[in-house]
Formats: sequence, C-alpha cells, structure tokens
Amino acid sequence: FGALKRAKGACKSDLQEQQGLPVRADVPLFGMISRLTDQKGLDLTVDCVDRVIGLDMQMTFLGTGDARYEEFLSDAARRHPEKIATTIGFDDALARRIEAGADIFLMPSRYEPCGLNQMYSQMYGTVPIVRRVGGLADSVIDASGENREAGTATGFCFDNYESDALLSQMQRAVRSFSDNDEWMKLVQAGMQQDWSWKRSASEYLAVYRRATEIHGS
Repeated sequence: FGALKRAKGACKSDLQEQQGLPVRADVPLFGMISRLTDQKGLDLTVDCVDRVIGLDMQMTFLGTGDARYEEFLSDAARRHPEKIATTIGFDDALARRIEAGADIFLMPSRYEPCGLNQMYSQMYGTVPIVRRVGGLADSVIDASGENREAGTATGFCFDNYESDALLSQMQRAVRSFSDNDEWMKLVQAGMQQDWSWKRSASEYLAVYRRATEIHGS
C-alpha cells in the first residue's frame, strides 16, 4: 500500500492547502460535490454537520442550489474554518481535487437513478458513503465484516432516509479510517472496480446470448 498511500496523501495535502484547512494526514477528510438540494440528501447532511464537528475530522463542500443550504454550509465554514471549507458554485478543477484528495465522499441521496460521483470516488481512491438506493445500491458494497473478509467492500451504506442513519455511517467511517491497513484495503478494492463500457458491453452481450439460447430452445 506504500505507493498508493503516498499518492493519495499528496492529493489530500494539496486539497487541504488549497481549501485553507490544516494539512493533516491523520484525520479523515470528507468531501461532497453536489447540487445543494433535498434530492441529494442535503437535509440529512446539514443536520449532521454540527453533530460531527466534535470528531477529529475535516469536511469540504462544493456545489450550488437551494439558498438555505448555501447559507448554512457557508456559515459552517466561517464558524469552523479549521474543519470545514465551502465553495459555492461550479468548479470542475476543484471537483477533481476533491475526488482525488478527500478520504471519504458523501452521497446520501433521497433517490439516485444512476449516480456518477460514487464511481468517480472509487476510481480516485475515495471511499463513498451512500444511501442504498437506485444506482448507489448497485455500485457500492458495504464494509460489513463479511464483505471486508471477502475483499469486496468498497464503501459504507445505509437504508433509512434519516440523519441518524447518515451520522452513524460517518462515525463508522471515522473509526475505520483509524485502522490504516483495513482502510487501504477499502481504497484499493474501490480502485479495482471496472466501470468501463467494455465491461457493460460484455454484460449486455451475455444477456443477448442467453436470450438467443432460450429462444432457440
């Protein structure tokens, strides 16, 4: 894990410096890139911000949307500049830095037909926290004991659309981050996922072949 850890650490320290956060490798950095709307789970997120601020962690937010969420996240950054950074607007370069530099990606969507950021995050070595709905349920494997043992775990999932459920996964991720070897296994498993069209095409082809065999019989 040495080379991976060093590369991830370089991206993280660059993001922390760019966002005005203390450069620390020993605390988990949560990232969120989103439209700031209820659909994306912002009502859950803002309810958790002040409840996790006592943990040894950092958060960085990027997005634009409902004024009440823009104002809350901007104010949270002013109140806790050593722990929270907020950028209101669209910034593709910063979005890539967050995907690459954050340790954990928040995506607690109310609904999500497909979703892309959870896949981007895994490719960048950033462990996602998602609500188990739509495409998020299909693309993130919860870090249960069984899945960790099998080496298939890639993130943290919850079912109920409640802030307590999101908070529980955030706390779970913070605890997991403290075990470096286990954390790097999650990172590596996510980076090994294949989201390419080559994979999708082969799966479609397998379905067509089965349909042809059934029709032929």
